Amino acid sequence: MKSNSIKFFPLTLFSSIMGLAGLALAWMQAQRLGMVGSPQIGVYLRFVASVVYGVLLLFYAMKLLRFPQQVLADIRHPVRLNFLATIPFAMLLLATSWYRDWPELAELFWWAAALSLLCVTIYTMNSWIHHTHYEVTHVNPAWFIPVVGNAIAPIAGVHMAPQDLCWFFFSIGVVFWLVIMTIVMYRLFFHAPLPERITPTLFILVAPPAVAFNSYVALTDTVDGFARVLYFVALFLTILLASSFLRFLRLPFFISAWAYSFPLAAMTLATMEMAARSGGALFYVGLSWAMVVALSVIVAWLAYKTLASALKGTLCVPEN
Repeated sequence: MKSNSIKFFPLTLFSSIMGLAGLALAWMQAQRLGMVGSPQIGVYLRFVASVVYGVLLLFYAMKLLRFPQQVLADIRHPVRLNFLATIPFAMLLLATSWYRDWPELAELFWWAAALSLLCVTIYTMNSWIHHTHYEVTHVNPAWFIPVVGNAIAPIAGVHMAPQDLCWFFFSIGVVFWLVIMTIVMYRLFFHAPLPERITPTLFILVAPPAVAFNSYVALTDTVDGFARVLYFVALFLTILLASSFLRFLRLPFFISAWAYSFPLAAMTLATMEMAARSGGALFYVGLSWAMVVALSVIVAWLAYKTLASALKGTLCVPEN
């Protein structure tokens, strides 16, 4: 990779790991539920996601060492700052995917990722509270990532950490989801539409209730009324965004398009959980299959477009 490419290596690219890891988890869950047999597609995808994550970490470490001012510009930027959380967020997902086969290694990475995400959350929220440069037009669904990402921790954390710590992370994610949801909706309803570059982040609206559902079920081992509220809010938001399919399809490709992937993965996992807990109800089983197929196609398309962009030299370019 050229020096200039390293200088402009996009922090937002770590969201691709969230999509790949989410797809791996979806296929692994499908196999555990008997929806698919061999080959173990999820296991292969888990390996690919882990390798790509290591490569991206290496590139971003090179950027930090050679161009520290560019990294500082990332974490001071009103939009890119929120993607800093994708680094520990992606590690949490990978730790979750490896837990059943390598529990000791997964636990090590879970603790590193959970504590790192907490630090990033505190840093980001301090930036919001003590800001001198934020405007309402800077608000977009990517603001969910630093705080709502905490809600992912209990999914595997219930096997590796004290229960109260898992509830701590869950509480941060759920409460601040509601706070930020209000702010984001105000911005979407009463101000100019999102710029094309960050329009795909609208799909992040699906992630908080879907992730919260998965975490709540992991914590309580039941699908009660609250769990159903979380699931059906996520389902409604998925339908709402799907109704604008053609609008999203007409957008040019940006790295932010990876925002389609993890929210759909979280919703797929939530639907599979509903299928398992409802005794294989036809609606949830059918929807699970449809979402796995759709998610796989979307991630394949995103991977192709990202590689094509890298080969054309348009991936690592200055951002506004």
